[in-house]
Amino acid sequence: MGRNGTQGRPGAAFLVAACLLTSGAHAEEASAACTATLSGRRVMVRPEARAFISPELDRLVRLGLAGKLEVELTLWKRRALWFDAHLDSARVTQVLAFTQEGYVLDGRELTGGVGTLELERVAWTLDARPESDEHFVVQVEVRLQVVTATSLGRMARWLTQGEPASSGTPVLTSLLRSVAEDLARQASGRCDVSRQP
Repeated sequence: MGRNGTQGRPGAAFLVAACLLTSGAHAEEASAACTATLSGRRVMVRPEARAFISPELDRLVRLGLAGKLEVELTLWKRRALWFDAHLDSARVTQVLAFTQEGYVLDGRELTGGVGTLELERVAWTLDARPESDEHFVVQVEVRLQVVTATSLGRMARWLTQGEPASSGTPVLTSLLRSVAEDLARQASGRCDVSRQP
């Protein structure tokens, strides 16, 4: 009987992982967008993420887990008949959480909900004032991850009550990584930089 009892605990870890692993096919597709303007030598970018909170991620964040939003912005100068020139880039990390007042992004309450997340603005200053025929574009990439493979691994160890590693551990590690990736959403987009009159 003791033997059967110890075999059920790793099964519990698989069960929890399987419960977390739900199909995202029914969720709306996540997208990233931005608005960028050029005024003098200054480029101002307002990125946003749309439909990043799937029902599964919403449930986890409401249970108290925080979501990490990683935003990468890249400024490119368009060149005719050649590759665009990389001018600058920026990385911003923001934290999405749920409090008694509702969703907050880096402590700022999201009164409009989480359908469209207005992310932190980024500004660049160009080395020289651009010519009137020069055109620029901004690439935005957004990734939201609520649960990591490490945190799932801690949960699995808790469920198995810290039992020594068994032959199934590599399989469990791969499963946990897979679940963590399924609980992440990412999207990318581009926007042309418009000039202010």
